[in-house]
Amino acid sequence: MESNTGTQAQKEPAKRDAFTELLSPKPKQAKHASSNPSTTATQTKNTFGFRDALGAYITKPESYPSNVVVSYTDDFVVIHDLFPKSTLHLLLLPRDPVKSRLHPIEALEDAEFLKRVKQEANRLRTLAAGELRRKYGKYSAQDKERQEAMNTDPPPETLPEGRNWEQDIMCGIHAHPSMNHLHVHVISVDRYSDRLKHRKHYNSFSTPFFIDINDFPLAQDDPRRHPDRQGYLRRDFICWRCGQDFKNHFTELKKHLEQEFDEWKRL
Repeated sequence: MESNTGTQAQKEPAKRDAFTELLSPKPKQAKHASSNPSTTATQTKNTFGFRDALGAYITKPESYPSNVVVSYTDDFVVIHDLFPKSTLHLLLLPRDPVKSRLHPIEALEDAEFLKRVKQEANRLRTLAAGELRRKYGKYSAQDKERQEAMNTDPPPETLPEGRNWEQDIMCGIHAHPSMNHLHVHVISVDRYSDRLKHRKHYNSFSTPFFIDINDFPLAQDDPRRHPDRQGYLRRDFICWRCGQDFKNHFTELKKHLEQEFDEWKRL
C-alpha cells in the first residue's frame, strides 16, 4: 500500500459518507454475524492475531459495516473501538505502512506526519462532539437554549452556541500501546462503560499514560516516554471529574463513575 500526502487526503472525498452516519441516529437492525462487533472482533483476531488485529481495518476497511468502520480515505481509517472505555470511543488509524508499525512516540516525531494526524484528529474531535450533543444535548442545562431553538418552527438562522462538547473529547495515544498498529483514541471523558473492567483500563485514560495528540512532539526528557518507570498504571484510582481518591477500590470507583456520568451529561 502506498501512503498519500496530507494534501491528497484533503482533496479526495471519503469513500463512505459514514461521518454523517456517526452524527445520525442509528436505525435498529436485525442482528447477524457480519454486523456484530463481537463477532467481527473474533474474526479479526483469528485472522491477524490480537496485537495485529487493527491491521484488518487498515487493509480492507470497505469490507466492514458502518457500525464498525465509521469512515476511511487513502490515508486514514476511523473505527468504533470494539471494547469502548467511554460512551463514545473511536480509533483513528493512519494507513501509512511505515508509520503504522512504529511506536506512536517515534512515528509522531515526523513533523509532516504529525501535522496530518493532528488535523485529522481535531476534525474527528469536532464530529465526535456533535455526536455527544446528539446523544446528551437534551439533558444538558448548557444546551437548553440551543435545544429549544432547534425545536422552534421555523428554527432561527443562527442557533445559540450552547455547550462546548469538544472540551469533553480526548484525543491521544497510550504511552505503551497494547496493539501493534498506530492508533489515536478519540474518546469522551466520561469513562462510563461496562467494558471498563480493571485498573489498567481506567488508569490508561486517567493518568499521563494517555498522551494528548496536541502534546506532540514530546521533548526527549519527557517522563511519559518511560511509562513503566513512572508507574502510571499502578497508581490509585482518582476520579477524572471530582478528584476523589478511591485508592485500590475499583468497585467503589465504578459506582461513583455512574453518578459522575449522570451529573456530567446534565451540565
